[in-house]
Amino acid sequence: MKTTLIFVRHGEATGNIDRIFHGFTDSDLTDNGRAQAKQTAKRLADFPIDHICSSDLKRAYETACAVAEPHGLTVAVDPRFREINGGLWENHYWDELGTLFPESGKTWLDAPHALQMPEGESMRDFFERLRDGVQDLLLHHKGETICVATHGTAIRVLCCYCKNKPLEELNDVAWCDNAAVTIVEHDENGFSMVLEGDNSHLGDLSTIKNQNWWR
Repeated sequence: MKTTLIFVRHGEATGNIDRIFHGFTDSDLTDNGRAQAKQTAKRLADFPIDHICSSDLKRAYETACAVAEPHGLTVAVDPRFREINGGLWENHYWDELGTLFPESGKTWLDAPHALQMPEGESMRDFFERLRDGVQDLLLHHKGETICVATHGTAIRVLCCYCKNKPLEELNDVAWCDNAAVTIVEHDENGFSMVLEGDNSHLGDLSTIKNQNWWR
């Protein structure tokens, strides 16, 4: 029996546009982020979504609500799909992280699987809570199509998990755009990737298209 997982990154939030690290920080969507969420809702309106859940952070929850509306669904909140807890990194500009936190900053870039956020979460613990969240969905919604609204680093880790890659290969998984769509199928043989980080529905609303940092 096939179960389909649709991972949606939240729409553009204030931390994304201002380039500030927001993990557990509960930032708002921008106006463009709300427009992205609506476009993603249109993209997924014809999918037979049976269940939708979200990180409890409002940037993901608001995105999930937009996607849920055409399906008449109520969003289930699951804190396990939150972004990584950045600890002391929270609310600092990305450009200053390497100076303020040279050790963890270097690990983030070179070996993110070994990362321990200062006074925050380790990448291994983050992986395990996301994995547990997915396993519960597969257990309780077997054979259904499930949409999960979550976060950028979370989707990279989830793609690593669903590709059956060790966490040491996390750097081989690309960042996806805000409000991008990733689709994974699961059956008795395991996971198979259908679509990864697709933002074709966003056009000029794309966050990545209008920023140079990721290049």
